[in-house]
Amino acid sequence: MSDAPHRLGRLLTGTEAKDIADRLADGDTLTTALKVVAVGQRAEVRRLLEAVGGGPGAAPQQILVLRAIEGARALPTTLSPLWTMPGHLAQSGPLTTSVTRLVDSARHTITCSTFNFQRSSALWTSLRTVTQRDGVAVRVYMDTRAANSSGQHWSPSTTEVAAHLAPAEVWRTKEFDGGYVRNHAKFLAIDHHLLLVTSANFSWSAENNNVEFGVLIDNPNLTEAVERELAEAEGVLYERV
Repeated sequence: MSDAPHRLGRLLTGTEAKDIADRLADGDTLTTALKVVAVGQRAEVRRLLEAVGGGPGAAPQQILVLRAIEGARALPTTLSPLWTMPGHLAQSGPLTTSVTRLVDSARHTITCSTFNFQRSSALWTSLRTVTQRDGVAVRVYMDTRAANSSGQHWSPSTTEVAAHLAPAEVWRTKEFDGGYVRNHAKFLAIDHHLLLVTSANFSWSAENNNVEFGVLIDNPNLTEAVERELAEAEGVLYERV
């Protein structure tokens, strides 16, 4: 299949291409190497890699293509400010209310971290909608005490968030070194390349009425590094709900 490398480049993130190549270089089978890819995409990635080179001795050719994808995905960084201001007075960059459009456009993954959720947030609905789409993996990190101690209907607990966003993975902070960890990191990572770092909580006020500031960064290497950092803290600082 002559267009297999091009189609792989559109399908894989830089991190996925690197991880598959690393595993193949270590002598892993293609089946084992493909475990880094979302379940719904593995069959297509396998088909395309086998089209690049199949049978015994094909790994070096597959690795070469994967390394090329890894390098090509290292795109230059673009930055945009993102504001919330009462009366929509911000004069530069998009508004925080536009974040739902980013979420709605996700094709593969969404990773988000927040202090807590409020049902008034537009993301409360938008994230649930995207979790119901095949092929989009959603991962959420949140603060246990902020979510579970509220007792207010408008502020759901961690278990309520997990039920609302199922089958997404929801991770909450746990005890570490004698006390509960506080998760105050607030960001959204979309398709391993768009990273929104923001002061805004997931609430109507933060999206419409406060003065909030964020930066939308288009950089695959940075975005994937941020996602990887929290993933490596799972089980130590966070527990799966």
